[in-house]
Amino acid sequence: MSLNRQEKAIVIEEVTTQVAKAQSIVVAEYRGLDVASVTVLRKTARESGVYLRVLKNSLARRAIAGTPFEALSATLTGPLIYGISNDPVTAAKVLSAFSKTNDKLVIKGGALPNSVLDADGVKALATMPSREELLSKLLGTMQAPIAQFVRTLNEVPTKFVRGLAAVRDQKQAA
Repeated sequence: MSLNRQEKAIVIEEVTTQVAKAQSIVVAEYRGLDVASVTVLRKTARESGVYLRVLKNSLARRAIAGTPFEALSATLTGPLIYGISNDPVTAAKVLSAFSKTNDKLVIKGGALPNSVLDADGVKALATMPSREELLSKLLGTMQAPIAQFVRTLNEVPTKFVRGLAAVRDQKQAA
């Protein structure tokens, strides 16, 4: 059953609001996937914060028109599922991980703002660490010199106390 004009406008508006907040869009062909597999994919995407939607390509082209993702419209052919994410790598990670376990999901490409990625680019993006992982590594790197400095400062009084204990033990033995 096809959508009427008002329903199409609602869908376009919904997708446009998601695209406005997006940092990445990943497009994959889902031909041959059964309902159970798509349900698992949707659940995984929802848990990761990825907006996952099956759209008619004409509606998707209208939704991304006038956005930094507009160049992606040239690659929109076939039955596609769209993963839209606020984090640049999350959508790529979710769809790449699912495509490794299910060969019927084929990643066609994706886009970052003002740049289009091919399938290999999306897979390379999926191997990058997420924002949270990068922030934790940065914090660990920033914290390491301070922690080493504190350990060094703590070592001075510790050596002094060990020296006093050694002198005490030596006097007690004598």
